[in-house]
Formats: sequence, C-alpha cells, structure tokens
Amino acid sequence: QVQLVESGGGLVQAGGSLRLSCAASGGTFSSYYMGWFRQAQGKERDFVSAINWLGRSTYYADSVKGRFTISRDNAKSTVYLQMNSLKPEDTAVYYCAATTKYISSDSRTYDSWGQGTQVTVSS
Repeated sequence: QVQLVESGGGLVQAGGSLRLSCAASGGTFSSYYMGWFRQAQGKERDFVSAINWLGRSTYYADSVKGRFTISRDNAKSTVYLQMNSLKPEDTAVYYCAATTKYISSDSRTYDSWGQGTQVTVSS
C-alpha cells in the first residue's frame, strides 16, 4: 500500500494562494488515481479534486472549480493542489488519497490516506 505525506499548508489571507504537495512512496505511483479531500472542524470530509493516472482527466468540487488546480508529476511520485483566490470557507485539513480502482469523488473509493495538512484562510 502506498504511503502519502502532505505538505504546503499554512496560514494565508483571503485572496491568497497556496500549493499543497502530496509525496507518495511504497507503490507504483503512476498506477494510482489520486484525490484531494478536506475536512473543516466539526464537519464531514468533503471531496475537493481528483486526477487520473496520466493527469489528463481531472475533476473538481463546484466550490473550488476555477480556483484550484490539481496536477501530478509521476517522475516525482507527487500530486499537487494549487489553490488560488482562497476564501475563509476553504479553511480545513486537506488530505490526499490514492486508489487503484477508478477516479472518484467518493472517499470510500480510496484505500490510502495521508495524515493531512492544515490550511487556514483569514478574512
């Protein structure tokens, strides 16, 4: 099973940008569909974005469409989430996840999860 480690979170003002990274190890990264999810305090974990093996198919939650961009570098076994025009409601712990099944917005599809990275957007 692949191990995932997120980084890049932090505190940013509304309108700012952050880039999250998720480094994978212990598996064949290019065989995994990758996803990003987030969980705000006291709320359920929500889908943010997903990407297929080659990065040619991407999906986004409506709430982040046009502001966030998912990408991957299979040579570096890393998936990224570029977050622009951040809003206070984007504040959450962000998790990356991996699955060999199919690209999905359903967290139950994913088998491996990182530990999460905190993103806080101040108004």
